[in-house]
Amino acid sequence: MKKRYLILLLTLVAGLSSQAQTLAQAKEWYEKGEYEKARPVFQKLVKSQPANGNYNLWYGVSCLKTGQAEEGLKYLQAAVKRRVPSGQLYLAQAYNELYRFEEAIENYESYITDLTKRKRPTEEAEQLLEKSKENLRLLKGVERVCVIDSFVVDKADFLQAYRISPESGKIAAAAAYFGQSAEGTGRTVYETELGNKIFYSIRQEDGTLSLEMSNKLQGRWAQGILLPGKINEGVNADYPYVLSDGITIYYAADGEKSIGGYDIFVSRYNVNTDTYLTPENVGMPFNSPANDYMFVIDEFNNLGWFASDRYQAQDKVCIYVFIPNTSKQVYDYESMDAGELIRLAKLQSIQATWTDSETVEEARTRLAAAGNTQEEDKQKRDFCFVINDAHTYYNIDEFRSPEARKLYQQYASMEKSLSERQARLEQMRAAYAQANANGKANREAAILDLEQRVWQLTIEVEEAAIKVRIAEISTFK
Repeated sequence: MKKRYLILLLTLVAGLSSQAQTLAQAKEWYEKGEYEKARPVFQKLVKSQPANGNYNLWYGVSCLKTGQAEEGLKYLQAAVKRRVPSGQLYLAQAYNELYRFEEAIENYESYITDLTKRKRPTEEAEQLLEKSKENLRLLKGVERVCVIDSFVVDKADFLQAYRISPESGKIAAAAAYFGQSAEGTGRTVYETELGNKIFYSIRQEDGTLSLEMSNKLQGRWAQGILLPGKINEGVNADYPYVLSDGITIYYAADGEKSIGGYDIFVSRYNVNTDTYLTPENVGMPFNSPANDYMFVIDEFNNLGWFASDRYQAQDKVCIYVFIPNTSKQVYDYESMDAGELIRLAKLQSIQATWTDSETVEEARTRLAAAGNTQEEDKQKRDFCFVINDAHTYYNIDEFRSPEARKLYQQYASMEKSLSERQARLEQMRAAYAQANANGKANREAAILDLEQRVWQLTIEVEEAAIKVRIAEISTFK
């Protein structure tokens, strides 16, 4: 009996020692920022001790830092409930990644209050707070834009996917355009339709990239001139494109006004002051917490393009093709379902942006005629469904799990029903706005009933999508 007890005790001690070694190694990886290595260790630990606040924090942060903010959210919430230091900071960052900016702001403010009480520096947290406030402002102005297609290409030669008309000028990789003299330049060059001007970026003495313009004189490019105004202040500016008016320039930049990484900005040249106006962030859905760049509008074909590495592997980028608006139209932030608005802001489904099938088909015809896609290289796409940050599916055959495939079909049916009811609700609201007093009274009950059904179905669709992801992700292990 004593021998058996001794063996059991030694086994328990060995197990605890092994766990301690594993925890120590995971904490070392965590401190070094090697979150991908640390995450599975913390996942096992938090499952074995779900009430441990530190385990919740470490696993939640590891998820956040490896692009799985949604997975890490509940663990960060648990860490905050247990008053783990810095929990609110990372929870706010997770909310920000998930476009839940109001909750991000609330947690940043609480975190700053706590820092102030403890007489700790607040500058970094205040900067993050201001960024979330700016992100909320952008979410309140998500543009109604019809995205007709999207396709994933290699990041190294993504410009090959842009087959714009000659009337819209030329875009090229700086390395190919400048050859040996490309050292110190940015990624791309834009040449005007007449071939008499080029726009590009070049490395400055402070290490940042700034936009320049050069004129062709007697067959040779003159010395580049920095674009004047605030267009180059405090940012890395690259990927320029100029409209045919010669005044409007789109480009990508990082910095305080960026949601994350590179964002797309627009500015216009003021001929009276010989300078560019203060740049404006073009907003969502074009920009995201990922890198978004190379915004092009082919006015001849009435098609727009931009690149984004949201939802993509490190060496891939997604090219989105859209129909440019003649004037900016935005969704109604106050009346729309929050979840639906976030999905539109994220471009989780390009089909959700389609309001007129005929318009989409006409644009796709223009796209095909312009030679912008090569059908033999283009993956067949029936839909766009995000599994996680590394996997986005476009047809039913991509699912590895038979259960996930079946669940997706149920989800797609529910989503279609939701879209139909949402369209019906918009029609009823429009009719209500135009009705007289008696007409409004007759419509109120029906609208309220349909709003309730749309709200309930929205929750069910979200839950169905989560079930699909869980079933499919289980096959990745």
